[in-house]
Amino acid sequence: MAGRISRQFIDDLLSRADIVELVDSRVPLKKAGKNYQACCPFHNEKSPSFTVSQDKQFYHCFGCGEHGNAISFLMEFDRLDFVDAVEELASHYSMEVVREENHASPAEQRRQQQVYQQKQDDYELLNQVSRFYQQQFKQAPDKDVAINYLKGRGLSGEVVKRFAMGYISDAWDGMMKVFGRSVQANQQLIDLGMAIESDKGRPYDRFRGRIMFPIRDKRGRVIGFGGRVLGDEKPKYLNSPETRIYHKGQELYGLYEAKQANKQLTRLVVVEGYMDVVALAQHGVDYAVASLGTSTTYEQLQTLFRTVKEVICCYDGDRAGRDAAWRAMENALPLIRDGFSLKFVFLPDGEDPDSLIRAQGQHAFEGMLDSAMPLSKFLFDKFLEDNPTNSPEENVALIEKLQPFIQKMPDSFLKNSMNEEMASRFGLSSEKRLLELQKRNANPVRKVVKKQSKVTPVRLAIALLLEHPHIVSALPDISVLEPLDMPGIALLNQLLQLCLQRPEVKTSQILESFRGTEYGVQLSKLMCWQHHVEPDAAEEVFLDSIEKLLNDFVEQRTEVLLQKARAGQMTIAEKQELQALLNA
Repeated sequence: MAGRISRQFIDDLLSRADIVELVDSRVPLKKAGKNYQACCPFHNEKSPSFTVSQDKQFYHCFGCGEHGNAISFLMEFDRLDFVDAVEELASHYSMEVVREENHASPAEQRRQQQVYQQKQDDYELLNQVSRFYQQQFKQAPDKDVAINYLKGRGLSGEVVKRFAMGYISDAWDGMMKVFGRSVQANQQLIDLGMAIESDKGRPYDRFRGRIMFPIRDKRGRVIGFGGRVLGDEKPKYLNSPETRIYHKGQELYGLYEAKQANKQLTRLVVVEGYMDVVALAQHGVDYAVASLGTSTTYEQLQTLFRTVKEVICCYDGDRAGRDAAWRAMENALPLIRDGFSLKFVFLPDGEDPDSLIRAQGQHAFEGMLDSAMPLSKFLFDKFLEDNPTNSPEENVALIEKLQPFIQKMPDSFLKNSMNEEMASRFGLSSEKRLLELQKRNANPVRKVVKKQSKVTPVRLAIALLLEHPHIVSALPDISVLEPLDMPGIALLNQLLQLCLQRPEVKTSQILESFRGTEYGVQLSKLMCWQHHVEPDAAEEVFLDSIEKLLNDFVEQRTEVLLQKARAGQMTIAEKQELQALLNA
């Protein structure tokens, strides 16, 4: 790593980027005056309070307070770190990231280099291992066994290649012989979950005698593997453990491939196994993902609903499948708002998506998806199945058990409909009881008393300069503020110098210049401040604010010097300063 990403490159990137286009590709926006609006992707809400400004290249949610520029949005929405967000945005605009000389201390440079290089080495090593597994279809002594197995499952060479599937023979150290060339390499393979330490000192392969499925992150980098045996050995599936680059509760197998295959995904189907994802893709259902051996987590569901509005969970129809569906539903409830849906398909006994689509074909399988069970029906049916009632008293008790689930949902028409259905199912059909039920299940609205931001000249000057950097040219001499010793002046002076040195600077670039600093926090808050100064009046109000700052300083300084004069404590220099101030 040559050093930090060039500041000039970040400015160029933000100048090229269009935050409206970026946000709209992930969260559909609607025009609202000169800005754009949507329901906030970072918290649950019924009315849109998330605003995106094309002029400022800035987003802000008036509900939860999230705000920032294009880079910040990618960091929050796609859960990327700063470097990955910059690289992601740069790749979208076909720009190559430029780095600069690193001016950190030697020790810090070494630490930065080690952290960065470790991640790159990890990704590269797993990519090489993935290619090795793929090559085994041509090189392994028992390659025909693996190839025939995949053919027997109805998979074509094209779909095997699309998912970068591979194979590893049932040898103790087939992979380690190739990649375990040193103590350091052995340790890295252990750290990445590819090898297991042995009592005899030499690590051995974790995956042996298995069809290999590389797990890729949002950017297509290999971060882990799943392996399936060819026969009936246990465990049938073996997964990479948690590592420094793989956190299974946050990833979804097949999501990268689904996005590659569909420019505009409208729905995603969640299945249980790697082979299910691949088999569905083989038969035209190329929008399936798997939850990597875990019950579908809140983080995974959040990723799903940030990608599409309709998610269908496809599980076995047995008790275990319905329990998995229940856990997914519980995790999804806080994410379900109007326009978004979670549905369920339960397969016949002995069937899985792989066997079903091979037997019945794409049309029949997608017909099942089209008639999937809505969340509300699953919730009530499963609850009644687990809690049968025989009396009004038991009905009331059941409602008490049900309410915490419905309360998890954000306020919406769906939530109101579920309250109505609950009242109807359990004999509480009177209007009065229904209103009481809806009131009890409504999310408590916290009354937020917005403190009126105090309009001080320095706050107003900074806010206007931040929004309209070009108005700095109206100030004949920015050095007039340097002697001032007042709160906020240091930030204002830095901002004045930056805007003067870079006449074409934009708001988003200014904010990026102060990222990670205390000033950056202050600027972000001021960016969200509603000062109600029209753009046409910005320059005049800015100059008025500067003049008031100078007048206030003169008044305050004069009073300080007069107090010193009364106490007989003035120096000669202070006497001259007071005389000049009184004659001004």
